Amino acid sequence: MRVVPRASKSEIVGDLDGALKARIASPPVDGAANAELIKLLAKTFDVPKSAIEIIGGQASRTKKIKISNINPSDFASKNLA
Repeated sequence: MRVVPRASKSEIVGDLDGALKARIASPPVDGAANAELIKLLAKTFDVPKSAIEIIGGQASRTKKIKISNINPSDFASKNLA
C-alpha cells in the first residue's frame, strides 16, 4: 500500500504499480497517519479496526497491511480503482 499524508481528504484513490494508493488527511506525526489509514481501511472493507494491522513500513509511505476476517472475493468486489 502506498500512502500520501496531508491530503485534503482521506480516500483510496486506486492502484499504483500493483499496490493500493491511499490519500490520508492526517499528517505523519505521532502515528496519526497510520491511525487514519487503519480507520479508512476498516470503513472501506467493513471490518473492525482491530482486524487491520500494519506489518511493515510503520514510518514509510510504502506499507504492508494485513486485514483479517476478509475473503479475497470481498476484497475483489470493492471498486477501488
